[in-house]
Amino acid sequence: MPPEYIPIVLFLLLAGAFPIVTIIAAKLVRPESPDSEKLSPYECGIEPLSDSRGRYTVRYYIIAILFVIFDVETIFLFPWAVHFKVLGLFGLIEMGVFLAILIAAYVWIYKKGALEWV
Repeated sequence: MPPEYIPIVLFLLLAGAFPIVTIIAAKLVRPESPDSEKLSPYECGIEPLSDSRGRYTVRYYIIAILFVIFDVETIFLFPWAVHFKVLGLFGLIEMGVFLAILIAAYVWIYKKGALEWV
């Protein structure tokens, strides 16, 4: 092995050993005396009345997925705006088609009632 690779190998070994060493050190140092108070969830000093893992409606996940989808799609507008002069008329037409599809999807989702918080 060429001597130029020795620092890289040492760095990879150190990076691989660091998480293992820190987990072992934390296990050796921390106190282990779990009781019911330490294991209970803390909510502003108030005793919890029910399980902290509540259920969400499916509508919440639909809204979240729709937000991510449309947010990622609108990110495509930034590179187009940066290279607007280079793309010319073709880029303008292409972005018009893209935005028409995006707006049609918004209208369809709105008519389906997926954006209503009930």
